[in-house]
Amino acid sequence: MLYTYDLPADENIDLDQLRGDLAALLPYDDRPLAASIVIPVNAKGDQENVLRVLQDLATYRGRRGFEVLLIVNNYAPDTIPEMVETYKSLGVRVLAIPSVRRHGEAVALSARLIGTRNANTENIIHFDADCRILNATALLDWYADQFAKGAKVAYTQVGFYDLRRNWPNRVRTLCHFLARWFKRAVMRIPTTRGSNYAVDRMALISGYDAGMIADELNVGPTIKANGGKTVFSSARELFVLTSGRMFTGRSWIRLFQYLRYRLRYNLRVIPLRTDAASHSGRERDPERRYADNQQIHDRQSATIPK
Repeated sequence: MLYTYDLPADENIDLDQLRGDLAALLPYDDRPLAASIVIPVNAKGDQENVLRVLQDLATYRGRRGFEVLLIVNNYAPDTIPEMVETYKSLGVRVLAIPSVRRHGEAVALSARLIGTRNANTENIIHFDADCRILNATALLDWYADQFAKGAKVAYTQVGFYDLRRNWPNRVRTLCHFLARWFKRAVMRIPTTRGSNYAVDRMALISGYDAGMIADELNVGPTIKANGGKTVFSSARELFVLTSGRMFTGRSWIRLFQYLRYRLRYNLRVIPLRTDAASHSGRERDPERRYADNQQIHDRQSATIPK
């Protein structure tokens, strides 16, 4: 299928080896800090997945240094996940917050903003906890180069792995890539998505604080409208894969319902507004509903960490 990959079966992760391998990524005397990598971690589904992403990042063999911030969220307030200490032992930074949900916002975006505000650099690279990076050296160096050239937003092609091979999923994937191509090439709308993009720290924060960003779809258009330079590459060595495990492909009816929902969601979210969160309808998202037992923070009065 289009832009889909079959990856080798996962093997048990040797944490001691991962700790040593990550040393080649993290900043050191001869590796100046080039960017901060922010990854939200859903404690109810991604605690093991994020170790695979860290493995991918640990294959970096460039001359720059990168800090890694994991934003662990979605857990009971009185029970910090045990994996938090494991992550810290690997040399990455960890912020553990029971709930980051805010009205009208994509949950991952809310987590990314916390990581962005706490980053030690002005250059931020965003990945998902369940994505896979095919060539960490090429990708991270490309992002660092784009920042050096004045880019405010940069992103590359995203494919899928772990995708069930059936006809509804084939059609869904084709529609996905055609829609992104049409928006990017014809409508000239930057098609940033959470599993893979880089952004200037203050450009993201200022757009968010102005109420213009409530979803990853808002990031590129908002920063471009504010005069920021945007860059895209479809080079194969820069591909990032996102998990297709949520795409069951059970029926054509479900596919039609999903495509209708995505079209309506895009029409609500893409227009530039200063009250983007009030138009997203995220609380009614049929794909990723808000958990009933999780607090939803009000955007204006939230008391979550910056």
